[in-house]
Amino acid sequence: MKPVIALVGRPNVGKSTLFNRLTKTRDAIVADYAGLTRDRHYGNGKQGEHEFIVIDTGGFEPDATSGIYKEMAKQTRQAVAEADVVLFVVDARAGLSAQDHEIGKYLRKLGKPCVLVANKSEGMTAGAQLVEFFELGLGEVFPISAAHGQGIRPLVELALGPLVEPEAGQDVSGDDPSVIKLAVAGRPNVGKSTLINTWLGEERLVAFDLPGTTRYAISVPFERDGQRFELIDTAGLRRKGQVFEAIEKFSVVKTLQAIESASVVLLLIDATQGVTDQDAHIAGYILESGRAVVVAVNKWDAVDEYARELVKRSIETRLGFLKFAALHLISAQKRQGLGPLWDSIAQAHKAANCKMSTPVLTRLLLEAVQFQTPKKSGMYRPKLRYAHQGGMNPPIIIVHGNSLEHVTDAYKRFLEGRFRKEFNLVGTPLRIQMKSSQNPYSDKDSK
Repeated sequence: MKPVIALVGRPNVGKSTLFNRLTKTRDAIVADYAGLTRDRHYGNGKQGEHEFIVIDTGGFEPDATSGIYKEMAKQTRQAVAEADVVLFVVDARAGLSAQDHEIGKYLRKLGKPCVLVANKSEGMTAGAQLVEFFELGLGEVFPISAAHGQGIRPLVELALGPLVEPEAGQDVSGDDPSVIKLAVAGRPNVGKSTLINTWLGEERLVAFDLPGTTRYAISVPFERDGQRFELIDTAGLRRKGQVFEAIEKFSVVKTLQAIESASVVLLLIDATQGVTDQDAHIAGYILESGRAVVVAVNKWDAVDEYARELVKRSIETRLGFLKFAALHLISAQKRQGLGPLWDSIAQAHKAANCKMSTPVLTRLLLEAVQFQTPKKSGMYRPKLRYAHQGGMNPPIIIVHGNSLEHVTDAYKRFLEGRFRKEFNLVGTPLRIQMKSSQNPYSDKDSK
């Protein structure tokens, strides 16, 4: 499961700039204006092989009792509660303030792992000018410059050190590879808990006709036909503007983590409401995570023929990027269509972990090139020579050749269709990477 890093500090110390640097995005608005960030903001970061979730927070005033600053403080406390490690960001140029003392006092009481980060320290000596921050009682001061990217890599290594300390290849997770982790995801009130209760044959989870009943990702062991599963009931993901309660916002990160750690994700859609933008958003996150996926439309018995046709059309248009996933029309409450659903889940898991031999992949590649050669781009025509598997879950195929940077997305989709058909890759994303060979004489020619 991805570790979570929370960025905490008073206003205008550069938390959002650091957030953008860690996530390699520009998702957080940055300006020389205090209090610009008010809500919690989540993003994904990666350094080397290690992935993590970053939470950007607004300016923290622990003693705020009213107004927007009280709400911002509530958001920050929630971010600290769900984080594995806290980066307490201070302004190295402005120096220590009374507000820094208040935040430091709050973090010391919690006892959570914390790294004191002195931002805007470019061009400063790390000694005398930062010594005043030792008054906060949080240990060593780590100088960085988020705007210039100085000290970011060592900072991430320091923050993640205790969380990713075991050596690569050492199994410390305790996860049994024979157990399929199945996460049931979707909008609030689509019937996720009802479906799991139906599978289990008991009222194991609270199911109620009220959006947001499930607050956390709940795991339940289950066995069917000799195959062991771990069923994960996730909290419903709403649009950002519809998430009001702090406790519900806490469930968002747990849901994203559950999707990341699952073997297969069952995307549940409500037939009575059709496919919404939020359904497409959740589907996009599942695809981005590379998880195997099965799509199920619940409450199919509650809609008439006209509504059913509309749902089918909306799935074709809004979820067209999930054409590789199996589609099932079910009713969790009346136990309709649940048998074939298990077959698709098993098939998706098998496809995600499919092993593809290099000779077969290369043969398919050359046959595809003979059938349709890639388009010429200027002076260059891509030459595809051989292919091999680069990973599983999701399957990755690496194609080698010359001038492959000119291969179009349409041609990649053409190759994907051929590979999928040969290996029966139903229910899993397939990623094709192009790797061009370097000309050993290019340097000599330039000289």
